[in-house]
Amino acid sequence: MNLLNVRKGQFVYYRNKLHKVYSVKPFFKKSVHLIRLEDLEQELVTAKEITLYKPKHLDSFQFNYQRYTLHKEVKAKVGDYILIINPKPDSLDHHHLHAIEIVSSIEAYGVISNKSNGIKHSEYWVMVPGLEEGATIIDLADPDAVTSDGNEAKRTELESRPIYIPKIGDVFQKNNSDPVIQAMVVAIRGETVYLGGDMEVHVDKLTNSDSWSLIAHVPL
Repeated sequence: MNLLNVRKGQFVYYRNKLHKVYSVKPFFKKSVHLIRLEDLEQELVTAKEITLYKPKHLDSFQFNYQRYTLHKEVKAKVGDYILIINPKPDSLDHHHLHAIEIVSSIEAYGVISNKSNGIKHSEYWVMVPGLEEGATIIDLADPDAVTSDGNEAKRTELESRPIYIPKIGDVFQKNNSDPVIQAMVVAIRGETVYLGGDMEVHVDKLTNSDSWSLIAHVPL
């Protein structure tokens, strides 16, 4: 791609894998900052090394070790991940093209995200957990090619990698709670995770995306 055509939020392929443009710094040799969607690893690359991809309805990809399918007709629920497709933020909102945010509450004409953005229903598609019927897997630009940093065994390992293990400083949101509950992990003992507000949760329940969603990590 030409650097002039690179924009924050674009989905691109780099070394055959799906990434998202995090930022563009035109004065540096490697001017494009990417995040690999499957594991959130970061890369600094040149514009010539990436190819643009425009996500479509029923595209499926891994995000932070979990598989999701984009769906433009599913209604968002509290705790769902959403992908901003048609951003039209007002003066108080900061969402942008292909921002991935978590739904904190539902309102009549849209949702409020974990980043306090008011997002109209026409601005996003829901990232439905799992592989939906009729979905197209888009993790790799060429699924038959051997990736530059691994091989089929590496891909299999990533597919079977266990759910994220909580650590101190992680901030989780309890799904389907009213009012919304967000709490930080303050201690871990065995399989019990202690959250702020005197809450204790078994690690299996905290990492169940139906019950809780990881929304941030605060360095301590």
